[in-house]
Amino acid sequence: MDSVLTQMMEYRRLGKTDLHVSVVGFGASPLGDLYRATDPSEAHRAIHFAIDQGINFFDVSPFYGATLAEQRLGKSLTGYRDKVVLATKCGRYGIENFDFSAKGVTSGLEASLRRLRTDHVDLLQAHDIEFGDMRQIVDETIPALRRLQDQGKTRHIGITGYPLVMLASVAEMTPIDTVLTYCRYNLILTDMDDILTPIARRRGIGLINASVLGMGILTECGAPDWHPASEELRDATRRAFELCRARRVSLPEIALGFAFGHAEVASTLVGMSCVQHVQASLDALATKSDPAFVEELRQLFKSASANVWPSGRLENHD
Repeated sequence: MDSVLTQMMEYRRLGKTDLHVSVVGFGASPLGDLYRATDPSEAHRAIHFAIDQGINFFDVSPFYGATLAEQRLGKSLTGYRDKVVLATKCGRYGIENFDFSAKGVTSGLEASLRRLRTDHVDLLQAHDIEFGDMRQIVDETIPALRRLQDQGKTRHIGITGYPLVMLASVAEMTPIDTVLTYCRYNLILTDMDDILTPIARRRGIGLINASVLGMGILTECGAPDWHPASEELRDATRRAFELCRARRVSLPEIALGFAFGHAEVASTLVGMSCVQHVQASLDALATKSDPAFVEELRQLFKSASANVWPSGRLENHD
């Protein structure tokens, strides 16, 4: 069974890089107890199970759980480092703790490498760049990342964030290898394709999609207390779950399958912390949903207002 599932996994080239990543990516933010407390032993089993099933792209950040996610992932990848494409981030270290300076991102990576128990990462990304000054990101942060690449500390570099206009602007202004955005291509919203996807396509930038379950709002557990979703969106989500229960289908599975189907996204990151999460992603990859019902759900979410929220500095908002 394991070999069959591994063969089923699809791999795509990450932009112009030499990396080929699994369509399903392991989002490691839950390892930092970002949504709820994680059992470290179960997380350890989930990481190894994911690798066994052909998931090779792992994405983490020192921000997740104040470095806890990196620590847990690094420990679990001992002896498995050569089997994965490992991505981490720099520049964001807390809710209000940002440092996009050259010195900051350099020291940040050195600390991440120690926690991840490796001498290099495959991808280093400036994290949530909307909280920084665009000129600093372009003129200081990204050149510092390139120097780290020249030193062999990272194989490739990229940027991440929520506001699409800023991501697109930076991608146009300076060469980068990848761009990661979250909550902007899923059942609720697909505006990534209006703003960012065309630029990634034209410039050969690897496109990574994250939080396709809307940072938890499209899960059975629901959105955490800190979630910025509007009441209209929360109501639409409740109605979507009612429609799915009436049809005896899974809303999270449909949402995952919808995101996995984007042909121009190299990898779709799914937050995972247990074997059940990994298996659910594999099931969604193998399941074909009724296109008419998927469209019905999309129209339901389109009827809700305020599906985009502000993030970062005012001048960087969409």
